[in-house]
Amino acid sequence: MSALEPRDAGTGTDRNTGIAVEAAAPVPPAESEGVLGRTYRALSTGIVSVVFLIAFEATAVGTAMPVAARELHGIPLYAFAFSAYFTTSLFAMVLSGQWADRRGPLAPLATGIGAFGAGLLLSGTAGSMWMFIAGRAVQGIGGGLVIVALYVVVSRAYPEHLRPSIMAAFAASWVIPSVVGPLAAGSVTEHLGWRWVFIGIPVLVVFPLALALPAIRRRASGPADPAAPVEPYDRRRILLALGISLGAGLLQYAGQERNWFALLPAVVGFGLLVPAVRGLLPPGTGRAARGLPSVVLLRGVAAGSFIAAESFVPLMLVTQRGLSPTLAGLSLAAGGGTWALGSYVQSRPRLEPYREPLMVGGMVLVAASIAAAPSVLIDSVPVWTVAVAWAFGCFGMGMVIASTSVLLLKLSAPEEAGANSAALQISDGLSNVLLLAAGGAAFAALGGGTVGAVHEAVEAGASGSHPGAFAVVFLPMAGVALVGAWVAARVRTKS
Repeated sequence: MSALEPRDAGTGTDRNTGIAVEAAAPVPPAESEGVLGRTYRALSTGIVSVVFLIAFEATAVGTAMPVAARELHGIPLYAFAFSAYFTTSLFAMVLSGQWADRRGPLAPLATGIGAFGAGLLLSGTAGSMWMFIAGRAVQGIGGGLVIVALYVVVSRAYPEHLRPSIMAAFAASWVIPSVVGPLAAGSVTEHLGWRWVFIGIPVLVVFPLALALPAIRRRASGPADPAAPVEPYDRRRILLALGISLGAGLLQYAGQERNWFALLPAVVGFGLLVPAVRGLLPPGTGRAARGLPSVVLLRGVAAGSFIAAESFVPLMLVTQRGLSPTLAGLSLAAGGGTWALGSYVQSRPRLEPYREPLMVGGMVLVAASIAAAPSVLIDSVPVWTVAVAWAFGCFGMGMVIASTSVLLLKLSAPEEAGANSAALQISDGLSNVLLLAAGGAAFAALGGGTVGAVHEAVEAGASGSHPGAFAVVFLPMAGVALVGAWVAARVRTKS
């Protein structure tokens, strides 16, 4: 799947995904021109605005989600509201990669932003939890299309020496949404209702579209090599991508039902998932083979354990400690800044020889932060403990996630960069789905489905709690993150 020698590699990443590479701009700019120079200013502003929108959506929706699930009587399906997004994005990522490689990133990016907004509107107008989840699934299709196409734009439009700067801008674009998103979403949820959080975000789509699409059309539209014949779509990979999404969805359903009748969808889901994973991920990924397979596996382990735990933080603080949605969301706010700082630290040239130890240390920080979060289930522990723990965890994630993209590019030949990039993102998304499903099933099994009722009882003066339902989510995820520290030690090939 990959070349042994480093190729035209850039560095850095955003919070959620990997990167595709190759094909510089038709007219190379002066070496001294930066990403905000005359040549790149409109493009940089536009695509950073797209990342800003994705970041704002992630932080705002996470803040409103506990209230939405409670009002739709869907607390038992809480994890589905997150994992549905990742499930459908798995298929969309593969489709977007092939679409962008063959026709250019413009069409999948525009289509993805449209689907992203449509999914938000569907969730915002939902009358039931299952309709809400369907909206999240549509949104996931849009997100999968956008993420891959966005990084194809970076790979084509920017020369190698500018990629670290634009990736640093991507990481920095999470800082403001991490602070403003929870505050804005919490205020809207408390005064207007959670639906307006979902309905209002699509308005923000207009600015990125107006700014980014014309610049992309000028600098990165069309196939990478217009003179080369257009390859047909790889139907086998598309079918495998469909299989991985269907299989993940069936496993989620089986885990949620927790009865004998759920064995059938579980077996079918497993049967679809295993061959799809084997066909879409590099050989040796499952056993953490050195080099590219371990890079891809680490991406999934890191992202899945952290996102699965983070998804339950606002719900835990709202239902167990009585925080408002605004304060619960703000408990994660510092993470945006420390994530960007971690990404910046790993990009320093002097630290390149120490990349592997940095990644190991980053995963240890992630594991420690996840393990520390449920300490607030003890009343005597101050709630700000979560904010501090999550700041350190996000710093570790910033180093790890950015480094996986750096190493992926170094181990990828130009003609394999798209497939390897898709594999990195599939590992990310699939791990999110499976670990959220496992966490959600454990959460429901230990009484998590009644935490909304418990919260209402506590507000009315009664007592009662289900702290074990949250502990059984966080502590196993901390263990998964520790496994990631071992995988991080295997990302470099032996010299």
